Amino acid sequence: MAEITVKASQALERILTLELVRVTERAAVCSAHLRGRGDEKAADKAAVDAMRRELNRLPITGRIVIGEGERDEAPMLYIGEEVGTRQGPPVDIAVDPLEGTTLCAKNMPGSIAVMAMAEGGTLLYAPDVYMEKIAIGPGYPKGTISLDASPAENIHSLARAKGVKPSEINALILDRPRHAAIIEAVRATGASVQLITDGDVAGVIHTSDPEETGVDIYMGTGGAPEGVLAAAALRCIGGEMYTRLILDSEEKRERARKMGVADGKKIYEVTDMVRGDCLFAATGVTTGNLLKGVKYGKDVIKTHTVVMRSASGTVRWIEAEHRDFSKFQLG
Repeated sequence: MAEITVKASQALERILTLELVRVTERAAVCSAHLRGRGDEKAADKAAVDAMRRELNRLPITGRIVIGEGERDEAPMLYIGEEVGTRQGPPVDIAVDPLEGTTLCAKNMPGSIAVMAMAEGGTLLYAPDVYMEKIAIGPGYPKGTISLDASPAENIHSLARAKGVKPSEINALILDRPRHAAIIEAVRATGASVQLITDGDVAGVIHTSDPEETGVDIYMGTGGAPEGVLAAAALRCIGGEMYTRLILDSEEKRERARKMGVADGKKIYEVTDMVRGDCLFAATGVTTGNLLKGVKYGKDVIKTHTVVMRSASGTVRWIEAEHRDFSKFQLG
């Protein structure tokens, strides 16, 4: 078992150099070709097709743990699908080929192609349900925030830990009717609220560098798959995150049980969702605060990618120029 772990870790190191980047780059380029066309399904399909092609070229025995849905809902990159050449060590894979499909379809900021890869059996096998989430960046005492505390209590606790007034805290929240009470409670403390329409993976990542992004805390409910992907990023760059699945029907509870979730009320920390060494990569589709979008030129396509590894804490920002357009199979 120890030998397998070492081999998996070595494989992750090798993949970190370029192969993982190619996966998100090609998904981003293929979906960016459909920016502003108003067709979410076509843009998502282009990203899924491209990501699957590239994953199947990697020297891994991969299993999709977080994907496009369950097998009867998604023809490709479904939960449980095997990818890779089957000539390498077992790895878990979480993907969101096009996070922010609406953003891409409307050519709005912040759409990305994103994935995470970890040693086999170490990523949370989360059902596609909503999840409560709260996250802050690194450098704070453990327990500064809590899912069981009120929004006001979390804002005051974070302000004390940061040594500032609540009015100097900025909270990032998805702009959804279900978050109206949270938004009101945060503003009542004097803190500011920054609303986003989509893209809560990037939203959680923003908390890791508040001086650059202006985001101190992320809170609210969003998709569980996006929660695991965000946890993979924080595993690499640091930060505190707590989540809890929302299993508000028997059908959801049964789905969760089938995926190995024994305790439906469990609060997951970053290390519960991503237990081993992992990689995280994201390429911009449309330009946002995190990444620049794909740029098409007459003879070159430019991409902007971030790739991270948890074992080393390494973060690489890669600006690439692509001249062989045939690699992308643009529609």
